[in-house]
Amino acid sequence: MILLPAIDMKDGRCVRLHKGVFRTAPQVADSALETAKRFADAGAKWVHMVDLDGARDGVRKNFPYIYEVIQQSGLRVELGGGIKSIPDVITVVESGAARAVIGSAAVSHPEVVDYALSQWGSERVAVGIDCLNGRVRTAGWEEDSGLDCVEFARQMEGKGVRTIIFTDIATDGMLSGPSFVQLSDLQRAVNCDIVASGGVTTLDDVRRLRDMGLYGAIIGKAYYAGTIDLAEAIKEAGAQC
Repeated sequence: MILLPAIDMKDGRCVRLHKGVFRTAPQVADSALETAKRFADAGAKWVHMVDLDGARDGVRKNFPYIYEVIQQSGLRVELGGGIKSIPDVITVVESGAARAVIGSAAVSHPEVVDYALSQWGSERVAVGIDCLNGRVRTAGWEEDSGLDCVEFARQMEGKGVRTIIFTDIATDGMLSGPSFVQLSDLQRAVNCDIVASGGVTTLDDVRRLRDMGLYGAIIGKAYYAGTIDLAEAIKEAGAQC
């Protein structure tokens, strides 16, 4: 299982949200690039980055900082937030991001997913499914799409999507443990590679997700709060690819 430590960017700062609420966005690090380099020193091969301003209003004010990480950290960057159109996904992939995460646009403009898969294949494309009470949320988690999360995952698999980033908003940034039941339900419903996002807090959480056979897990607040040692977590997760 791969571990993807996370860097969320808002107004040029590294922040963490609580349950997706934008007003709860304390700064957690001074520099995205230096943080990414610390991830690499701990043995990480990937970093999960989110452009929160892009997700909410489409403004790419964080892209200079994200581009530094892509070009200088030595990590593979999985990037989401603000990919709302075909030009957006072109910009992200051509910037050197290893994987573009399409979130709200997968709901509102599914042709963006189709285009990305046709141009770069499933290796460089993921769909982010942000879930609250079993329903897909969009627009930086602020809007209820009315779609069932599992059924939407099946639709994306039908398009050829291989990687799904599943976030349970209720656990995100709460240090309360992942949503193991929802993740297990999703595993049974689709054959995609699933990355767990939200709630990973302890080494026991990492072990349990690994033993479930998940493809990956994102570590966010737990790293910044010091409840998990990234190097130890990577050892528990196994080989990073």
